[in-house]
Amino acid sequence: MAKVEVISSRVIRMEGSNTNPISRLDLTPWDIQMLSINPIQRGILFHSPRSQQTLIPHLEASLSRALDFFPPLAGRLAAAAHDNGTISFFLDCNNAGVEFIHALAAATSVSDILEPIYKPEIVSSFFAEIGSPNSEGVSRPLLAVQVTELADGVFIALTVNHVVVDGFSFWHFFNSWSEISRGSDTISKTPVFEHGVHNGPLRFPAPEKSCSVLLPPPLLERVFHYSKQTLSNLKAKANSEAGTDKISSLQAMLAHLWPGVSRHRHSGISLDLMGREHTLVVMVGSRPRIPLPEGYFGNAVFGAKLTMSAAELEREGIGHVAAKINELVAQHTKKAIAKMMEDWVICPVPPRRGGFSFLIISSPRHDVYGNDFGWGKPVAVRSGPMQRFDGKIALFPSAEGGGIDVEVCLAPETLRAMELDAEFMEAYAV
Repeated sequence: MAKVEVISSRVIRMEGSNTNPISRLDLTPWDIQMLSINPIQRGILFHSPRSQQTLIPHLEASLSRALDFFPPLAGRLAAAAHDNGTISFFLDCNNAGVEFIHALAAATSVSDILEPIYKPEIVSSFFAEIGSPNSEGVSRPLLAVQVTELADGVFIALTVNHVVVDGFSFWHFFNSWSEISRGSDTISKTPVFEHGVHNGPLRFPAPEKSCSVLLPPPLLERVFHYSKQTLSNLKAKANSEAGTDKISSLQAMLAHLWPGVSRHRHSGISLDLMGREHTLVVMVGSRPRIPLPEGYFGNAVFGAKLTMSAAELEREGIGHVAAKINELVAQHTKKAIAKMMEDWVICPVPPRRGGFSFLIISSPRHDVYGNDFGWGKPVAVRSGPMQRFDGKIALFPSAEGGGIDVEVCLAPETLRAMELDAEFMEAYAV
């Protein structure tokens, strides 16, 4: 069985060329909602660079220089308890450093990652851990990097505390590090740390600590590929059925995928359970809606929920479901987002987990394949094990452009039933 061997582990700090680093960053309601969930884990797969002897020292040095532009990532999460039973958090940009792990999977090749139908278990070993949930960042690094050398490739994985970044900020840093690695002295998009949405630290009721450790059920992960043409066909069908032209390719794709999962989760069960409700959570970005500066660094997303019964998902067509998703997203205007933020400050709600059966994370708009570290673009992207649960759907741009790669994580019986559904699978270019 292939294995991963850790060669070395060290702490990387900012190089120190930033003459005006920030020292503290207060959290927004967007950041605080991430305290109870797990870190973001994403990694990209490359073919081997021509010279691997200097690879690790080069990546360590370029990481140190990149951190100069992103002081929060090299810091720690700090917490303060208050007399009224509330708690507040902030980011202490103290340059405590990030973890850098060099690992080796000598018996694993690039094709071993790309060719199997299901994501190989060894991929989970390509990611470092920094503690879970994100509130553990008070004692652990906020960023851990693992570079795993394969037989003919390299996998570069980041594990980042979700309190510090959302998906756009995650890839902002990844892109910037790759720029520095290619030899640039600066980065093309400067991060903006001035959040400007509130004054001072936000206090909220201290969440109850859970001592229970739940073992995850058996899960399978697979990447489905939607080609540009497939997305166009789904969009046309959804808009035609709904009698509109407002439904996007992404909304049409979700309207195809969600009912498929729901239908096969109910395979072989009695019809009286078809009234069971299913909740779809779509992470809606606030950046273009407020709008925020292009380089805004932090979280600027929130979960928008749509609930439908299994029977409705089964009965109605793609146009109906896509229209519901479109309406959900359209409700979140600048005014609505501002009110949500104001309401939270007036009546803070402790962060909590759960409350959904189908969660959409990541975005095909993220710049994944622009991460050229100096020896070519990546050939694939994968997520890590810390965000692994039944119903997780991660969206990534396809390598060839215009398409979407959908990484699904589902119960084995659900995923295998979907694969046997000829009508459902017809939409995919696998």
